[in-house]
Order: sequence, then C-alpha cells, then structure tokens
Amino acid sequence: MDCILFGILNGVSIGLLNLSLGFNSIGFYQMTKLAIIPFTVLLETLFLKKQFSQKIKLSLFVLLAGVGIASVTDLQLNFVGTVLSLLAIITTCVGQILTSTIQKRLNVSSTQLLYQSAPFQAAILFVSGPLVDQFLTRKNVFAHKYSSVVLAFIILSCIISVSVNFSTFMVIGKTSPVTYQVLGHLKTCLVLGLGYTLLHDPFTVRNIIGILVAIFGMGLYSYFCVQENKKKQSVDLSLASQMKDRDSTPILSMQDKEISHEARKFCNYILG
Repeated sequence: MDCILFGILNGVSIGLLNLSLGFNSIGFYQMTKLAIIPFTVLLETLFLKKQFSQKIKLSLFVLLAGVGIASVTDLQLNFVGTVLSLLAIITTCVGQILTSTIQKRLNVSSTQLLYQSAPFQAAILFVSGPLVDQFLTRKNVFAHKYSSVVLAFIILSCIISVSVNFSTFMVIGKTSPVTYQVLGHLKTCLVLGLGYTLLHDPFTVRNIIGILVAIFGMGLYSYFCVQENKKKQSVDLSLASQMKDRDSTPILSMQDKEISHEARKFCNYILG
C-alpha cells in the first residue's frame, strides 16, 4: 500500500509541476523550484528532527540567491497558478523525502523502490493526463495523427524519463533530498551556460554573476557537508570505541534505529 500511495503522490507531483509551468510565467515557475529547498529543510526539521547547521543554511541561501539572479526574470502572479505552485512544492518535497525515508525504512535499493512504484505513477498520469489536457485545450490527444518522427521522439522522451527517475531515486537514496535539489540547480546553471554556448541565447552580466554566485554556493554546500560528515564519523567511532567494553550493541546501530524510527513516523503520518 505504501508503494501505491507513493507512486500516486509522485505522479501527482509531476502533473502539478507541469500545470504550474502552464499557468505561470517562467520566472514564477523558477521561483517555485527555488522554494522546494527551504520547504524540504522545514519538513525534515519538523518531522524527521534533522538538524541543519548555520553553515549549511548559509550555503543554501547563497546557492538560491545565485540561481534566482541568473534565472528569475518576470514574476507574473495569478491565483490559479499560485495555488498550483504551492501544491506542486508540497507534493514534490514530500515525495522526495519519502523517496529517502522509504528506502531506509524498508532497507530497499533505489531500483527496487522505483520498480515497485513506477507502475502506479505511470497509471495515474496515463488516466489523468488526457482528461486534464482535454479540459484545458478542448482537444483529444488520442485523436491526433502521430507521425513516425513524433512517435520516435515520444519513445526517446520515455527512455530519458526512465533514466532521470532512476538517477533521482539513486541520488536521493544515497545522499538526501536537499542534496538532490542542489544538483538540480547545477543543471539549471549548465542549461543557461550551454544555451549561450551552443544556441547563442541572450546572455547578460546578470546571468554570469548569478551562475558564479550559485556555483560558489554549491561549493560551500559540498565543503560543509564533507566536513560535517567527517566530524560525525569521527564522533561515532569515538563513541563506539567507548561503548565497546560496556555494551555489545554498537552505537551506530542505535543511531540507525533512531533515524529509522523518525522516518517510520514520517511515512506513517504522510501515507496513513
């Protein structure tokens, strides 16, 4: 049941993000993507009791400021678009946190979780996609005559989507939802840079400054994460050596149980 609800949630998240892009300006859509990181930090702090140091928060702020400077232009607001953006932020954050917590709680790999949840994700999109599209455009996607070229691009798009889903689950499972979002903003910077280099898109001083600030923020985030992980590992090893003579249960396993307990509570709260 967890995988069913998880797959449906991810499918709804994808649909809401696409609808948000359709009802909002590109600038506001970029703001929506920027809001995912702070909202994820908030949820993990409240429900998983995860602590983010001031250094990590500062690096994330620098990163988001840089991406905002580089990519956010016009901010045209409308009620429907704003509501869709809020729902997209919530479902995306919850889905990515669950991607991490379910793998830890059930002790499954990213491939196993994707294999179990992907059919339900595809089903919800296959059912809702044509209905929503017909409601918004008054056109039936099944009535369109698809050429061989269009079909080839559809198949290619599906293959790329599977690859993206696989890498998403693997990165979140091995790192964290916040780190995955940081990598996502690196993609934004690369898209802007390649657009200028290969397609000769307009590129301003603002874009250059924003990308440089964002890359600096990513560097800070990576450095602080590595330093904190090293510090945590040294503390854990020290505690484990102290407890070795007192208790046969390693301290690391006890910490894993605490993390698993918080993850289980979050999953139960979200998935019922």
